[in-house]
Amino acid sequence: MFIQTEETPNPAALKFLPGRPVLETGVADFTGREAAARSPLARLLFEIDGVAGVFLGSDFVTVTKTAEKNWQVLKPMILGAIMDHFTANVPVMDEGAETAADEEEFNDDGVDVEIIDQIKELIDTRVRPAVAQDGGDIVYKGFKNGTVYLNLRGSCAGCPSSTATLKMGIENMLKHYVPEVLQVEAIM
Repeated sequence: MFIQTEETPNPAALKFLPGRPVLETGVADFTGREAAARSPLARLLFEIDGVAGVFLGSDFVTVTKTAEKNWQVLKPMILGAIMDHFTANVPVMDEGAETAADEEEFNDDGVDVEIIDQIKELIDTRVRPAVAQDGGDIVYKGFKNGTVYLNLRGSCAGCPSSTATLKMGIENMLKHYVPEVLQVEAIM
């Protein structure tokens, strides 16, 4: 088994491509050891000292490290853990465990549903595929008083360039296609 790695715009996150599907549908974001209880792969990765987050996508695993550790030390251990997991044919998610269901959304009561649908479609078709290439994900959370609220996950969470991506890329695109959008904000 050969696992490729790719750097992400976030220096604290590295993308691992095992060359096989990771999740059939959806994504899974684990920001701590306790959250990883439903994923054997995430639990295994959190056993490595210095792993701060694990994000699972369709064909990749993004690992975020703590500030104290460096990739030269962590990368071989992470590669070994991912290889061990997949060669043992252990499921990525426990039986019955669900991938990330997008939590509750909030919107202005008076906003036209077509506007919200247009915002969601732009995010799903133009933004999410691009950030998935960088090992992350961005999810629509709400639209209120002209502000679109987005949740950043995987390598996008905590990335130094995420503010620029939100303001210069996503905000400008949404403003262009949806005049009702005034700004974009990230929420946790």
